[in-house]
Amino acid sequence: MEETSENKPTKHGKHICLGLLAHVDAGKTTLSESLLYESGALKKAGRVDKGDAFLDTFAMEKERGITIFSKQARLWAHGMEITLMDTPGHVDFLPEMERTLQVLDAALLVVSGTDGVQAHTRTLWKLLSQYDIPVILFINKMDQITEGRARLMEELHASLSEGCVDFTEDVRETEAFYESAAMCSEETLEEYLETGRVGADGLRRMIREHRLFPCYFGSALRQEGIGDLLNGICAYLEPPQYPQAFGARVYKIGSDEQGNRLTYLKVTGGSLKTKDMLTVQTPDGELSEKVNQIRLYSGARYETTACAEAGCVCAVTGPEHTFVGEGLGAEEGTWLPLLAPVLSYEMILQEGSDPVAVLPKLRRLAEEEPDLQIDWEEEHQRIGVKLMGEIQIQILQRLLRERFGLEVSFGPGHIVYKETIAGPVEGIGHFEPLRHYAEVHLLLEPGEVGSGLVFETDCSEDELDRNWQRLVLTHLREREHRGVLTGSAITDMKITLKSGRAHPKHTEGGDFRQATYRAVRQGLMRAQSVLLEPYYDFTLEVPDGVTGRAMTDLERLHAVSFQPEIEGGTAVLRGSAPVACLQGYQKEVTAYTKGLGRLTCTLKGYGVCHNAEKVLAERQYDPERDLRNPSASVFCAHGAGFVVPWDEVPDYMHLPSIFEQRREKTDAERAAQAQRRSKSLVDMAIGTEEINEILNRTAYANRKAGPIPHKGISGRRKRVSDADAHGSGEQIRRQGTENARDFEAKIRVYSPREKKPEYLLVDGYNIIFAWEELRELAEVNLDGARGRLLDILCNYQGIRGCELIAVFDAYRLKGHPEETADYHNIHVVYTREAETADRFIERFAHDNAKQYRISVATSDGLEQIIIRGAGCTLISARELEEEVRRAGAQTLAAYREQQEGGRRFLGEHFPKELGTE
Repeated sequence: MEETSENKPTKHGKHICLGLLAHVDAGKTTLSESLLYESGALKKAGRVDKGDAFLDTFAMEKERGITIFSKQARLWAHGMEITLMDTPGHVDFLPEMERTLQVLDAALLVVSGTDGVQAHTRTLWKLLSQYDIPVILFINKMDQITEGRARLMEELHASLSEGCVDFTEDVRETEAFYESAAMCSEETLEEYLETGRVGADGLRRMIREHRLFPCYFGSALRQEGIGDLLNGICAYLEPPQYPQAFGARVYKIGSDEQGNRLTYLKVTGGSLKTKDMLTVQTPDGELSEKVNQIRLYSGARYETTACAEAGCVCAVTGPEHTFVGEGLGAEEGTWLPLLAPVLSYEMILQEGSDPVAVLPKLRRLAEEEPDLQIDWEEEHQRIGVKLMGEIQIQILQRLLRERFGLEVSFGPGHIVYKETIAGPVEGIGHFEPLRHYAEVHLLLEPGEVGSGLVFETDCSEDELDRNWQRLVLTHLREREHRGVLTGSAITDMKITLKSGRAHPKHTEGGDFRQATYRAVRQGLMRAQSVLLEPYYDFTLEVPDGVTGRAMTDLERLHAVSFQPEIEGGTAVLRGSAPVACLQGYQKEVTAYTKGLGRLTCTLKGYGVCHNAEKVLAERQYDPERDLRNPSASVFCAHGAGFVVPWDEVPDYMHLPSIFEQRREKTDAERAAQAQRRSKSLVDMAIGTEEINEILNRTAYANRKAGPIPHKGISGRRKRVSDADAHGSGEQIRRQGTENARDFEAKIRVYSPREKKPEYLLVDGYNIIFAWEELRELAEVNLDGARGRLLDILCNYQGIRGCELIAVFDAYRLKGHPEETADYHNIHVVYTREAETADRFIERFAHDNAKQYRISVATSDGLEQIIIRGAGCTLISARELEEEVRRAGAQTLAAYREQQEGGRRFLGEHFPKELGTE
């Protein structure tokens, strides 16, 4: 390829970004102190146990003795500048570590010589392989073991790779060393056979190609082997070549002590200068933001610079809308993590705290910690948080307390399920209210296990312009699509745009957003859906005397395990099992082994749910009531829009099915379609108010750039495959089906559930004194206010169509019996003596929650808690007032639009009778 100003490499001084990774307590932070001391960057090495480690800058880290947040330090050795990235080692903070991987040039993997290769070490190894990052290993704590290096090298070969080669100084020039290194590459083997040696260039190439993994041995605490390791880093790691065009990758968002927002990034091309303008993505499109300051951090200290060259890792102030994983300049696409939490917790706020007011604070914190996934249930006013484990919960509680003064607790953890499909299906979405138009046809196909979601287009530009096709792909990527079994996120699917249509005059961008969302949802409703759950890879170590008990337990826990390995009186069982089944099993192991047993788990991936029917029964998810994810389409006839249910959309679609040979409709088919539309128009007409609400609700959905799979910051290819990260995907699915019923029995085709009658109970006096209009009237005449409320509720019941009961207190009237009366189309209840309206509503909810869908309108705080506990839907007085007004406005708009459509229809077809010729 011809070199231009856009692709010509820019050569700078040698600089690499080196990440430190390890399982917990392997001595990783101690090693970083030793490297900084060896290079002269520190005059004295700090210690974790003394709380003076250079990179443990947060109080929580010093108290716990673990790394929680990734940090960087700068050092120089042998003419090379090294940015050292210290990452957390605890499994609860894996997402924090993974965010750092996107900017690394190489990794230093630390293994404890006393513990050997742990399950977490293997997880890190797989991640590094997926990100295609060159790796050097340091086996630490060699001063604490009496065995030689041979046993550890055998374990590295068996657990990680045959490419692990001892690079310590005393063996580096031996024939055994060259022979071991030469076996990693055919090209290098030929060189060795010809010369008896392997040159430094050959070694560097094999390390770069992820074939050779140098291993160094020593003790970070005693400063043994550190000099040899640092020499090897400088000798065998090569800095990448960068293009001249500016590019950068954001890997972290933070703030300093003054509250300034910091965007941590790596410059991956050209240079970044202060006062430069960065183009970032916002909900309203692209925005230019100025770089005010560039900081080069080393521990808690930093220095400013006017220019950051390619390869530099820095923090900038000024931009307020950047996000983790964003590519800037020539760095295209948005980085997507491979690891995700598998447990969800309900956040319990202090009494009197408003969830709506707390939500923005949580989302601000989630900007800095993207693995903190917030789920907001507006209907129930509940906040859910997806987290990795208990320690992360404790850290989050402290962060909220220190930064926002919030005291929170968490309910028990629940499994994060996912959904996929068993076979290909067509999804159709049509959005055509008055003066809008878009139709989208998608092909939904099951993907490889662990592949996530893949989006492609296979649509002719003669049928749909390229710009519209790109917009559809953007809308597919911009949100998390929900399945129809439990409302969980979908995964392991390939979604292809096959056909679509736009109107030359009336189509807008928001039209294709609506059509795309509805096409995905409609396809899922038609598909054979499969519920997935997370699986763990486990290693269970127990005394050989209780092996039988352990194997019986694993069978009960739906685990698939291999034949136990007995060594030195200890039985080791390895296998995989559903996360839901292994929760709490460590306590059982501790009990029946009297503290001698140990269970180690690492996330393997998602497989078929072992108890899908039970989960579905508990969730009771009704996709047709999920208004945020509509499956119906909107069509237009005679100047008015109308809604068509998902199962009738193929009868109305304008384009032929992607599974049929394309042909024009016959006159008879067109007439039948027109007749269906005319018949449906009266019942399903919707007005412009509803259309505007739909568009407004989705106008800010495209918050981030479409998450195009990231190919790497230096053009290296990232091997995106969840199956590789978490084990053999096919084995997961096979194991899931072997331990439960056949795979076919787990496939569910959605069919509408039996509709329960809907009841709305209104706490009458509570609403009267909460609505300003009624409160003012009640101060003059309480009976008048009560009558006005009943009239309003009669109108609302006519729109909503539910059974509505207005409940009023009469508990102060001595001897008053419970009185029930009908007022037009609603029911009115006056409670008996000594019974409040609250008590009546609670009793009704408790007795009828299973047979009716019950909603309660009240702003009484205590009653809200009780009603939620009974499984009912809660509506506050303010929300009911807004809903009544909105429903009235929509009804009026729909009536006017129908009138206008009728006049237009008569004018077109009967001009003579109307005298409009």
